[in-house]
Amino acid sequence: MLPFSPLSKPFSIVGILNVTPDSYVDGGRYTSLDSALRRIEAMLGEGADIVEIGGESTGPNSKDVSPEEERSRALPVLIEARKRWADLPISIDTAKSTIAKEALDAGAAMINDVTAGRGDSAMFQVVAVHPSKPKLVLMHAKDSASRTTIEARHYDDVMGTVIEFLEKQIEIALEAGVQRSQIILDPGLGHFLSSEAKYSYTILAQLSRLAALGFPILVSPSRKSFLAGPENLKASDRLAGTIAASAIAILNGAHSIRTHDVAEVRRGCEVAAALLDAVSLPSPRSGKRAMSNEQ
Repeated sequence: MLPFSPLSKPFSIVGILNVTPDSYVDGGRYTSLDSALRRIEAMLGEGADIVEIGGESTGPNSKDVSPEEERSRALPVLIEARKRWADLPISIDTAKSTIAKEALDAGAAMINDVTAGRGDSAMFQVVAVHPSKPKLVLMHAKDSASRTTIEARHYDDVMGTVIEFLEKQIEIALEAGVQRSQIILDPGLGHFLSSEAKYSYTILAQLSRLAALGFPILVSPSRKSFLAGPENLKASDRLAGTIAASAIAILNGAHSIRTHDVAEVRRGCEVAAALLDAVSLPSPRSGKRAMSNEQ
């Protein structure tokens, strides 16, 4: 297995594979082992750099899943995928340390914890002591549980709130033995932030502030609620917004984009990366802005 190195390319695409019956985008489409593996193969053909397997939905109104159920959904897909694509980095989307440990033992290269360690106090220790030194995504969320809620949360300085939270979780992770080189930051978008769409757009505009912390940034705008717009578009109609938001994230400092739509989003991000090269501006990933996004 190759490690996941988000800084080794202009950007990386994380292909989402939900093996759940209730995902807001593709719930129920990839619940069998065969369909899941076919989807991985398709995403690789579309240019995914890493595939993330999720066995528990985290959206509003999704159902709690026992460790046994989450394990039965995600682990067989991970194990078989590792057999077929030995060099493919695979991430597991989980807030449970037991699932994380089993996934790492089976060859996962990254753990994406939407609670940033709040959901399971043993998560940081599991990641810290594992010999593979996996990546760990710490995501900001307004809710401490892995399941987000619909709430019009208001912020005076939304990026300031995100940074303050992530700095606290980074400190806890480092104290548990996680290395700085293992940490990736996700500011959280959509309902994880607020049902008020303006805050997600503010996060995209101010990513350079988060980049100044010096960690790789992963952003996941994929078909999320803030892209519904005044037409209140369904998730199935939010592809154009997803491409635009992903490209903007790359322009403003993101290193990795997590998406359901690998081919389309990769192309949008290629245009953004080419623009950064063409205008010879330093990327916000180095703590400087590539485009003026703060007035």
